[in-house]
Amino acid sequence: MTYDDKTLARLADDAAAIISRYPVPRSALLPLLHLVQAEDGFVSPQGIAFCADQLDLTAAEVSAVATFYTQFKRRPNGEYQVGVCTNTLCAIMGGDEIYREVSEHLGVGHDETTPDGKVTLERLECNAACDYAPVMMVNWEFFDNQTPASAKQVVDDLRAGKDVAPSRGPAKVCTFKEVSRVLAGFEDGRAHEDQGMGEPTLAGLNVAKDQGWKEGGK
Repeated sequence: MTYDDKTLARLADDAAAIISRYPVPRSALLPLLHLVQAEDGFVSPQGIAFCADQLDLTAAEVSAVATFYTQFKRRPNGEYQVGVCTNTLCAIMGGDEIYREVSEHLGVGHDETTPDGKVTLERLECNAACDYAPVMMVNWEFFDNQTPASAKQVVDDLRAGKDVAPSRGPAKVCTFKEVSRVLAGFEDGRAHEDQGMGEPTLAGLNVAKDQGWKEGGK
């Protein structure tokens, strides 16, 4: 299976814009993989072939990269990638229980997708958001201080087609394809919606300032 002529021309124009950012064309492989994922909802065989052709690589070389990174999906993915952190701090704060209840609620396990194609569930390692544990992510947007009940409400709202806002970030969560295009390097005009760092993140810095500490510990 290959892309039709219209789709291929559009993707080729986008690929050219991506490749132009790099002095060595093959350095553009990661954003190109996000580009084809934005088109197909996963890194499809035709997406692999497209990337290989654009960068003068073999399909095996492209596949080796695509299978290394968990952000690249090799089979159709849900419209929303829901990841529950079950690493140390989130786990002891309730992450394991959140994952268990959400898994039972959706009827799917790790890296499985609901029959309606809306949600793919996964266990996540550390999201570098321990100050908000337990944390869940939807298409890499943070949902902080979750409980089993709040997490199940999020996935129910997503499946019902409601606009869902993360704890920090844009006014609503974008779809997996939309986010993949942003990761490919194409702005969606919503950067201004980022809410920046929250109070828990700045707590340690504020304590240091109150104690009169300066950069370098002096």
